[in-house]
Amino acid sequence: MRIHIRKERPAAWVERKQQTKHAWVLPFVALEWMWEWIAYALSNWTFLEVLDYLETFSVLIAVIFYFSESGDRVKQRHYQAWQVVNTSQGKGGSGGRIEALQELNADGVPLVGVDVSGAFLQGVRLEKARLLRANFSAADARDSRFSAADFSNANLRSANFRRSILEQVSLHGANLEDSDLTGADLAGADLTDASLADADLTNADLHGVRWESITNIKSANIFGVKNAPQGFVEWAVKHGAVQQDNGTKEPG
Repeated sequence: MRIHIRKERPAAWVERKQQTKHAWVLPFVALEWMWEWIAYALSNWTFLEVLDYLETFSVLIAVIFYFSESGDRVKQRHYQAWQVVNTSQGKGGSGGRIEALQELNADGVPLVGVDVSGAFLQGVRLEKARLLRANFSAADARDSRFSAADFSNANLRSANFRRSILEQVSLHGANLEDSDLTGADLAGADLTDASLADADLTNADLHGVRWESITNIKSANIFGVKNAPQGFVEWAVKHGAVQQDNGTKEPG
């Protein structure tokens, strides 16, 4: 809001004219004198002050409405994100799902049961995401970050998690059969009741994983696993795992 300062009454034209020494500047003095009177009149016009107050009041009302409707805007944004995820269900490619999933997770929205099977999600960042019973089967999630996410009872069959960060992830009861975990960071992951049959764990970091209750590890490749807990390799081989050097494979 502007501060109104009431101007002093300008001198009369006769007085101003007498103060002018050169006749040729009289037109300019007259113009200035006229504007001084207009400014004087406006500065004393209360209606303009009222308009200023109304302007300030309207801004205040707009701010109140903006914050009062913020919840609706968030809901609308979430609705649009879920539309992107659901309409792309069962389709290949990204289809905007990477951004949609990240936005929902950033807002703390549970992604329980989300179906992104076969999706291209390379580089997605879903740290601490709640992905219980999610379907990531055949999804390409290479080079992604899922630190501390919850994949309990999720379907991760044939998913590609190469070089992904899966530290402190809960994979309790998850189906990881035929998944590609080459070079993945599984430090601290919970593999209780998980199935890893035919999974590729080549060069994966297994520091501190909870492995004692893995349900199936038959034909899983554990070649070059890093920081494996004591007894894991022996147990895995005994239960059908293999240690096969397939060389450096880069997915197409």
